[in-house]
Amino acid sequence: MNKKISVVIPMYYEQEVVDLCYERVSNVLKKINNYDYEIIFINDGSKDNTLMLLKKIADKDKNIKIISFSKNFGHQAAVTAGIKFVTGDAIVIMDADLQDPPELIPDMLKLWENGSEVIYGKRKKRDGESIFKVLSAKMFYSILNAMSEIEIPKDTGDFRLVDRKVIDVINLLPEHNKFLRGLFSWVGFEQTEFLYDRQKRKYGKTKYPFKKMIKLAKDGIMSFSTKPLKLVGYLGIFSIILSFVILVYSICSYAFKLNHLSPGWTSIMVTITFFAGVQLLVLWLLSEYISRIYDESKARPEYIIKEKINID
Repeated sequence: MNKKISVVIPMYYEQEVVDLCYERVSNVLKKINNYDYEIIFINDGSKDNTLMLLKKIADKDKNIKIISFSKNFGHQAAVTAGIKFVTGDAIVIMDADLQDPPELIPDMLKLWENGSEVIYGKRKKRDGESIFKVLSAKMFYSILNAMSEIEIPKDTGDFRLVDRKVIDVINLLPEHNKFLRGLFSWVGFEQTEFLYDRQKRKYGKTKYPFKKMIKLAKDGIMSFSTKPLKLVGYLGIFSIILSFVILVYSICSYAFKLNHLSPGWTSIMVTITFFAGVQLLVLWLLSEYISRIYDESKARPEYIIKEKINID
């Protein structure tokens, strides 16, 4: 009995690349001997012709499966939905924009056949991306690894090939607001990096603007680190020390007439503004963690499926 490869591809307003994505991915999978395959496309609430084009492909090719959301729930939710329905022994996660070349799948599959259970794509080169995006990505992973209790490989995305047993573990995790590339590192197993050059996007525009990048970064830090909460304690200690320094400075200024400001003006203003800032920062950090507890307590689904095609 042949083994099976499942490819999970989220799509959000990708009508320009639907046909090209299908052709390139399916052509690669057809050439892999002794393997069956399926491609699961997740329509993440697109309002353009993405779903219509996918349905035309699925009518002709039963290896194509479609999950369509009732609205946009986000990239991580789309990947989460896709891996819930995979039936393959090896699962590939990739984006629709083809910046992560599907032609690399056979090479990743060889690593899997040699015993690796998570093969994650690590970018050597990022064509077509701005200096700001490259630098911000490097900064994100540096901050994340400095604050996290686990090591998350730098210069990686969601492009990876994963063993079925790893996917089964991920599917058992009940948490919301998943940061999948962090979870794949957290679960362990035999992990291998796969170096490649990320290509320039040919059609459409990125679905990860600065606002979504910030949310992803926040999800990553909040999901894998409690250090921001510990930072609050350090800020409190620093605030107490600083207040003593201000007190000593005020006494010295008054005793030695070092300045001509009204007595108490400097210390009052600095103390008020500094402690107001610390309090707001503390409240923000606490509110982020409390909001996550609130989200989990509601137990709402991460996504709502409106339609499934070629899926039993």
